[in-house]
Amino acid sequence: MPKKIEFTSHNDQTPSSRSLNQRTIRESVYGIGIGVHSGEKVRLSLRPGAENSGIRFFRSDLKGAASVLASAENVADTTLATSIADGGVSIATVEHLMSALWGLGIDNLEVELSSEEVPIMDGSAAPFIDMIESVGIVEQQAPRQFIRITREISVSQEDAVASVEPFDGFKAGYTFVASHPVYDRYPKHIEMDFSRTSYISQVSGARSFGLEKELAYAQSIQKCLGSSLENAVGVSDDGVINEDGLRYEDEFVKHKLLDAIGDLYLLGRPILGSFNGYKSGHALNNKLARAILRCDDAWEIVTLQADASSGEGMPILHAAAQSLS
Repeated sequence: MPKKIEFTSHNDQTPSSRSLNQRTIRESVYGIGIGVHSGEKVRLSLRPGAENSGIRFFRSDLKGAASVLASAENVADTTLATSIADGGVSIATVEHLMSALWGLGIDNLEVELSSEEVPIMDGSAAPFIDMIESVGIVEQQAPRQFIRITREISVSQEDAVASVEPFDGFKAGYTFVASHPVYDRYPKHIEMDFSRTSYISQVSGARSFGLEKELAYAQSIQKCLGSSLENAVGVSDDGVINEDGLRYEDEFVKHKLLDAIGDLYLLGRPILGSFNGYKSGHALNNKLARAILRCDDAWEIVTLQADASSGEGMPILHAAAQSLS
């Protein structure tokens, strides 16, 4: 019987060892949440995935083997979220869960939904991390594969830019550009080397956000129907609306980075390289992922061996990866 958990705030843990083999969860777990765009209640179930199977989404509300592989090439819509589709089966708002899976180093997983959209939970990746940590992570036998970037790849759309370039590990930078007096009070640029920084404690809790006056428009196009201050940071002309304020001083730009990490993990393997985004959103992030796949002379697939306890090879590992339990 799958375990049901309550979604609470996340407590970071420091790993004592790391594995360079593939990983999945120890046992099944499920939770209930709301689709931020659909406004519908949805049951989310996570099940262990077989080696080399990747992240695959299933729809229990549809007949037959209704599933979609988490893949950059399956991205079908990037309006206010990243949605994937294949063979008439659609899965919406995958980016926060994908970001959490990157942060925990999960390679193989079955994700079952009772409707089209991944639940928004609290608007961040932290509840998904809590969910997985409640049942534990297991190492598999197959070696983990990485995409090592060997030359720069850059894409743009108007003045927005997203790029990757060679780096020994994974480093990510993002510049958030928005002309608004409240956003101007907070940091708009971030750069993090994940061999030295924990994704879990420093990034995973960053929530979705938006201007109060933009909500009516979003709902007019059937988006954000389930949005509330329980799953997003609301911003008025005067300040942050949420009573508890921000979780991080730079929560806005950190959430943009969280989204980008999730969008890029749709490549199916973690990147070894440096990502930089300037005003990039889901559409441009996916454009970059597709460009990486096309430019097969700009990267190579590698497997890595390291004694994680001694720190050797640590730059290539997620700083957030947990010890096996």
